[in-house]
Amino acid sequence: MIRKRAVVAAAVVGTVALGTGVGVWASADGGGGGPASGARQTSPGRVAGTGAGPGQPATTSASPSPSRSYPLSRAPRTIPAVRSHTPARGPGWKPQRGERVVVSDPELADEGRLVAGELGLAYAGEKSDARAGDVRLALGGGGGNQESYTLTVRDGRVDISGPGEAGVFYGTRTLKQEVHGGGTAPEGVVRDQPAKPVRGFMLDIARKPYSEAWIEDRIRELGDLKYNELGLHFSDDQAFRIESSSHPEIVSRDHLTKAQVKRIVALADSRHITVVPEIDSPGHLGAVIAAHPDLQLRNVNGVATRGAIDISKDASARIVDDLLNEYAGLFTGDRWHLGGDEYQALTVRDPQASYPQLAAAARRKYGAGGTVADLATGWLNDRATTVRAHDRTMRAWNDGFFRGTSVQPAKDLQVAYWTGKEIGARPPAEYLSAGRKVLNYNDEYLYYVLGQPQTFVYPTGQRIYEQWNPRVLRGTTAVPARYDGQILGGSFAVWSDRPNAQTEGQVAAGIRMPLRATAQKLWDPGKPALSWADFRKLADRLG
Repeated sequence: MIRKRAVVAAAVVGTVALGTGVGVWASADGGGGGPASGARQTSPGRVAGTGAGPGQPATTSASPSPSRSYPLSRAPRTIPAVRSHTPARGPGWKPQRGERVVVSDPELADEGRLVAGELGLAYAGEKSDARAGDVRLALGGGGGNQESYTLTVRDGRVDISGPGEAGVFYGTRTLKQEVHGGGTAPEGVVRDQPAKPVRGFMLDIARKPYSEAWIEDRIRELGDLKYNELGLHFSDDQAFRIESSSHPEIVSRDHLTKAQVKRIVALADSRHITVVPEIDSPGHLGAVIAAHPDLQLRNVNGVATRGAIDISKDASARIVDDLLNEYAGLFTGDRWHLGGDEYQALTVRDPQASYPQLAAAARRKYGAGGTVADLATGWLNDRATTVRAHDRTMRAWNDGFFRGTSVQPAKDLQVAYWTGKEIGARPPAEYLSAGRKVLNYNDEYLYYVLGQPQTFVYPTGQRIYEQWNPRVLRGTTAVPARYDGQILGGSFAVWSDRPNAQTEGQVAAGIRMPLRATAQKLWDPGKPALSWADFRKLADRLG
């Protein structure tokens, strides 16, 4: 991804020293790790040295110097909860008029200006001096997890450092929540990093148009909750929702212009959120087919198959590749969703008999044993080849991967696992045991489907918070812990099947607590320290 977010690995002048043996908590794989030697673990509300949170080894260090004036600080209360806090004695820090935000690196200017505005401070730019009351942002701490950070409150100042800009940004989110929730950032040292590198929210804007302002509000909300991905599903049977220059004939009346999308992408980038586009194919292409009816898939009796493009026709591949190439220039992130689900030709009892043109094309391409499933797998691979040329990491829905085909899906395709309810759906362990990387979109917990069609019910934050974790990929059962490293994270998804069932405002209210619960469990999959009732009260206090 070409973005201004440069990775700075070396320590720089002005990075705060945290004391002997204490540095930025970072691990190379982004999958956990622990604090540097000498740091003491706590979970929220615990005093360091008395216990450790889930998956966090307890360590010890010398007690803070005694003080007549201040009790030992308590860990901050934030969403998601910080994973380590070393307490200290002191007054903490709260913003005062005239105090500054300074940066040690020009790459942190955006983060500095943002938090200065949020806390009512002056942004003073790049400075090497330190004053009482300052909030100082710095890059440093060597390599490791670029989303890790250390936040130190000491001597009337706040120092936030991390090996990457994303981590420093997350440190400013913690500081913002500390101040908004309690007025004062507590004395001591926070060391924090996410358990999972992908923490996403997916929005179906194809079935229901959402305004630019509403999407931008969600980006600000996601940023404060330390999400790093926004998925946009903008093409489906009902509509095609983004302006197109290569095929303007397919665009629906109510759509986002490219200028609007550029603003959305820029705002997301400023919050370290990657926008992941999805043009689903070879199914869910009804809006494209409406403008090109000759590309509609028809069965042996000439009956049109809803949403399905005829993948035996070269023109079908050309139009989809035109769109993939066009939008690769608009969505500048490094990830892409190819879809691949619910191709109706493969939901019938005998695809070869029902769709003889597909069967014939499969035999031409793959030999006498070629099947419709082979042809669909080859279609997905060909679309992956188109997107791979733009240097993107790609994913597809789990029901776009077929069992028993002679053609195998490209090895670099990640699995977006959403359901076990579809015909022929394979259990998650089949993908994991084959070495695939998997993303959790579990429709049992993470699907907010407008109007609650079929068996869907609106998910609750409490159920996610108390029952779900990233290893619960299908239904309510977790896969074995040995696969945890292959599960990159997950995504909460809003699907707009019955678009008028809720207004934008109702959707925002309905997903508010589920988003917060999902953020907590992707940041730290262990059992939360707070009860659900206390977590909800905290969310209300933080706003």
